[in-house]
Amino acid sequence: MTEALKGIASLILEKDNILILTHANPDGDTLGCACSLCLALRSMGKTIDYINGDEISSEYRIITERVSHIDFEPDFIMSVDVADVSLLVKEVREKYAGRISLAIDHHRLNRIAAERVYIENDSASCCEIVFLLLKEMRVDITPEIADCLFFGISTDTGCFRYSNVTARTHGIASELISCGANAGKINEIMFETKSFARLKLQQRCLEGLELYFDGRLSIFTISLEIVRETGAQESDFDTIVSLSRQIEGVKMGITLKEKPGGIVKVSVRTGEEYNAAEFCSRFGGGGHIRAGGCSFTGDPEEVKAKLLPAAEELFFGENAG
Repeated sequence: MTEALKGIASLILEKDNILILTHANPDGDTLGCACSLCLALRSMGKTIDYINGDEISSEYRIITERVSHIDFEPDFIMSVDVADVSLLVKEVREKYAGRISLAIDHHRLNRIAAERVYIENDSASCCEIVFLLLKEMRVDITPEIADCLFFGISTDTGCFRYSNVTARTHGIASELISCGANAGKINEIMFETKSFARLKLQQRCLEGLELYFDGRLSIFTISLEIVRETGAQESDFDTIVSLSRQIEGVKMGITLKEKPGGIVKVSVRTGEEYNAAEFCSRFGGGGHIRAGGCSFTGDPEEVKAKLLPAAEELFFGENAG
């Protein structure tokens, strides 16, 4: 336990009326952090809740249903797994972005202007950090808290398959299972169960698959029309993003997801030769070495016209890998 993390734990223990901010298009990690902190600190008698403001997919109910929302005026605002205020839902960003006192994250390129920022960019998930915080706070890790933390770790590591996984990741997961985390059920829901809508989405994306640069780059485009036709939920898109890099010979997979209002969300996955976060940072985004993202205003074809030259330079430029 580092002194810095001990200081963060002490800071949180001093506070009450705490509001946790989670990022838009919420995933298991940001929700796992928020729900575990709410359960833990409520057990200490603190008033705490989290806010997202975006649609939360049904798969995540296994953890979100543990935390009932309450109404109060926050005195202390913190963010978890949020690399930039632009990643907050607009209404949340407008109300709270300038009031963040503490940001906890594991993204290397974190741009949160909080009073205090704690980053462990070698953590496979932000839930790893929260687990260590709760241990420092002497919290009793109940099965419900363990479920939330295991959920975040498992989903952010692709069920422990990604290169971000470390020995510590496995050690923490083992402790959480010992505390009662239902690992089998969580992994079954997130990795073994696929809705018909998800399968239809995968079919449509494969039909429209584009390959560039001798098969080094794959691009999936998910239009608003495809979303309407398939009825896919937000969590269904995560598997498509991962699929883009699983094609033999592909070094970088890009998924373009069209959103209402002329926004295109770009998700990038790379092999070991290339840095997804650095690639996305060229367009105002960021992320991790193997997984990054950014957003554009425009339509998918306009976005591709901007991304393709950058990818070509990456593959064939002077400093190409």
